[in-house]
Amino acid sequence: VEAALGHDIGIVSLTGELVREQMRLKKVDLERNPLKKIYRKAKPHDIEKWQQAIALEPFATQPGAERPEIFRTITYGSSKRVQQGDAMATTAGAKKGLWSTIRRIAASDRISGLIMLGFALTGLVLANLPATAHAFETVAETHLFIPYTNLDLPIGHWAQDGLLTIFFLTVGLELKQELTTGSLANPKAAAVPMLCAVGGMIAPPILFLAVTALFSQIGPGEPGTLILTTTGSSIPFSEMSHGWAVPTATDIAFSLAVLALFAKALPGSIRAFLMTLATVDDLLAIILIAVFFSSVNAWYWFVGIAGCAVVWYFLVRMRKVPWLAVAIVGILAWVMMFEAGVHPTLAGVLVGLLTPAHERFGEKTPRAERYADKLQPFSALLALPIFALFATGVHFESLTLALFISPVVVAVMVALVVGKPLGIMITAWLSTHVAGLKMAKGLRVRDMFPAACACGIGFTVSFLISSLAYQDAELSAEARFGVLVGSIVAAVISGILLSRQSKKFELAAAASSKHKHHTADEDAPG
Repeated sequence: VEAALGHDIGIVSLTGELVREQMRLKKVDLERNPLKKIYRKAKPHDIEKWQQAIALEPFATQPGAERPEIFRTITYGSSKRVQQGDAMATTAGAKKGLWSTIRRIAASDRISGLIMLGFALTGLVLANLPATAHAFETVAETHLFIPYTNLDLPIGHWAQDGLLTIFFLTVGLELKQELTTGSLANPKAAAVPMLCAVGGMIAPPILFLAVTALFSQIGPGEPGTLILTTTGSSIPFSEMSHGWAVPTATDIAFSLAVLALFAKALPGSIRAFLMTLATVDDLLAIILIAVFFSSVNAWYWFVGIAGCAVVWYFLVRMRKVPWLAVAIVGILAWVMMFEAGVHPTLAGVLVGLLTPAHERFGEKTPRAERYADKLQPFSALLALPIFALFATGVHFESLTLALFISPVVVAVMVALVVGKPLGIMITAWLSTHVAGLKMAKGLRVRDMFPAACACGIGFTVSFLISSLAYQDAELSAEARFGVLVGSIVAAVISGILLSRQSKKFELAAAASSKHKHHTADEDAPG
């Protein structure tokens, strides 16, 4: 169904459910976007089978039902990460070799998500074990500088401001593809998940501020202040409230990884809902960082940024792209973002959004999609794990159970685990019952609750905002610890709920199939 909504997937068996969802939501024929790339690659006999699949209404309405042979024979290649890794890893005839293996691992939400989680936990352990804490801190604080510039940063900050730009460039390219030919190209069809993304970013800050305000009034210390359990230091509520944006973002890779692990029999429309919601969430998080966590310096840097954007726009539209010039322009845009006071990772988003998302000069796939596919291994297996290692690699004077009841840790956990699904579900109910908008066929608002819980997985952007929101190192460290624990709790809860929901859909599909077979036997002539 992701392909039906414009999310190209690696190697996909086209089911009747997928095709019917495409026809229902987009109302286009098979030769138009967003399936035209897949359709064009199909062989004539496969196209005939595909067209026959549309007529299989009973199968299309039974999530988890056994696929007829007709669907197992129709497979096409493309590139996006939505379910690319899972399909590619299990499809015979996959390309051999080290690079192909790396790309399959990077494209798998399950594997890349677990790798990032492993690095995050490793960073926390290395920073707090007596045997490794000093060495880890020495590495993280070692400065690297570029002569004749103000770029003199410790390695930990280079991971945050430099390597993470690769991730944001990938996000920018994928957003451009979604806005052009994907789920966001038709706002009316994606209205409910888009609004739910907004609701899911409004509720967590409210809960975060409510919890910290409650601690400041009834907790230890003077009224209006909060006590950090690890150091005993007193923090004014006004300073603590700066972290309101920490729990607003959803980690798209982790949320999809949870679905891939625990929700194999769910209808594709639930996956498409989550994917659209998480994509809009990414876009809103980028806007939030640009507006609230940037400081404006000299105006001429912004002129330079605009100039780089214009040059990039024309370079990536040339028939033969001059990659050396493109790389230089991209680096200059990053440097000027840094000098302008805007978080430099947003340079990746900017140039990604300026990359063409339609086929040019007879190319088989759009450049934005192709570039995102090539960058995915570097983003998933290099930039994000190293960033997670240093983001969670914070030293606590006393790493005890008391840390779990620290005001900022509790506030972030409550905002992620409770606030995210609460905001999404309230918005979904208001959108459908008050505003009159429609969800995908066969879905009810309550069906979205397990997936909404998965949106409480923060990680990447939440780690970044934690470091931007707080100048106090201990406060920033506790906020990141809260993100880590809250995300794990949200993943466990959503995994349990999704597993149960998946089993219910699977049983319902089996019962419906059995009933139809029984009816067919009774109707058969004696």
